Amino acid sequence: MAAMPPPSRLRGREIVCVGFADWEADLWTNQQHLMSRLARENRVLFVESLGLRRPQLAGRDLRRISRRLRKGLRPPREVDGLHVLSPLVVPLHSHRAVRALNRRLLRLQVRRATRRVGIGGTGEQLGGAGEQPGISSEQRPILWAYVPQAEALIDVLHPELVVYHCVDDAAAVEGIDADSFRTAERRYVAQADLVLASAPALAARMRELSANVLYAPNVADTALFTRALAPESAQPDPATQPEHVAPDPAVAALPRPRIVFTGAVVAAKLDLPLLTRLARLRPDWSLALVGPVGPGDPRTDVSMLRELPNIHLLGPRPYERLPEVLCAADAGLIPYAINSITNSVFPMKVYEYLAAGLPVVATPLPALADVSEVATAPDAQGIAALLERELAADTPERRAERSRAAAAHSWDRRLEEIAAAVRALPGKPARGRA
Repeated sequence: MAAMPPPSRLRGREIVCVGFADWEADLWTNQQHLMSRLARENRVLFVESLGLRRPQLAGRDLRRISRRLRKGLRPPREVDGLHVLSPLVVPLHSHRAVRALNRRLLRLQVRRATRRVGIGGTGEQLGGAGEQPGISSEQRPILWAYVPQAEALIDVLHPELVVYHCVDDAAAVEGIDADSFRTAERRYVAQADLVLASAPALAARMRELSANVLYAPNVADTALFTRALAPESAQPDPATQPEHVAPDPAVAALPRPRIVFTGAVVAAKLDLPLLTRLARLRPDWSLALVGPVGPGDPRTDVSMLRELPNIHLLGPRPYERLPEVLCAADAGLIPYAINSITNSVFPMKVYEYLAAGLPVVATPLPALADVSEVATAPDAQGIAALLERELAADTPERRAERSRAAAAHSWDRRLEEIAAAVRALPGKPARGRA
């Protein structure tokens, strides 16, 4: 039997990615995971957040503005194998005149940055004979945007491919001008060759605007999180057994059972009253929240959590240290509020928890309806009952099964699916100058 060809992937391309957050944010999200991997075989310019949320006069936002002013006066910097541009824009997008000014500023700064980093010149041929199958390049960049305001760059970059990556219902976020965002989104999607949507609700909305939508929920660095498996839960084959990590000391010091949440502690997404009720229902449980407080929602008030002795706000950890946190956990918790924002969210932590072998309990997010490995309940009583059931039934064998099933949901696999979707795109005339 002939050997199967290696999987296709994007190689030798030039990519300009317009993100929704800063590259060196407290938490890595979809954009950092995908772009850092694409940068291994492509030249990538990452354009940081355009400041779509109206800033608040709070310490976190003021510090962010100060950092942006310092970075924005510098040329693109090299970070994690790619180039990062911090554009200077005015974060008042509800005003038409400001949007027009920001459009001109973005075009000017990206044009200058692409020249500096060498994007827009001759690219490499992709996938030569006998190598992995590639996708032909027309020596023009891919415009890959997480926000539709990237439409301003289409007639600057003359991209060979326009991608819209919809990972949140940003228009539902407080402080973002919903009308101008939705209008820009409709225009950009109409010009996009491929739309990626990370939650079923987003995919359904995008299919009303585009005929070429790929449902691509958030996945995980499954190889990294498999390291959280205890030795007795690891793969039986020593050749495939990952290096085991030591438990995070702060989590390991807590009384068991240890119920862990990793991620941003923000009132816009987390159901803080549910957490307090759960802590009161099970005062002998340790609820550990590992992540920064307030990113994107700087007025988040966690005083109600701090009042309870069995809720532990342990602060953020570098992404590569999260397996140590999950290694010390007995279960993973996703206590999201059900609202207009979370109705369109597929949490990245789902497959991180499962790759680490943990039982996972969540509130009933619509995106999780088809994820059989996640148990859901709408209130603290239901969450407590599910956690008790999962903790009682947990075994090393069940942890190994969860981890093996999660391995199919990796970032590398997602990149292969995206490359296949690009290969399937019908041919079209080259874009000219508008």
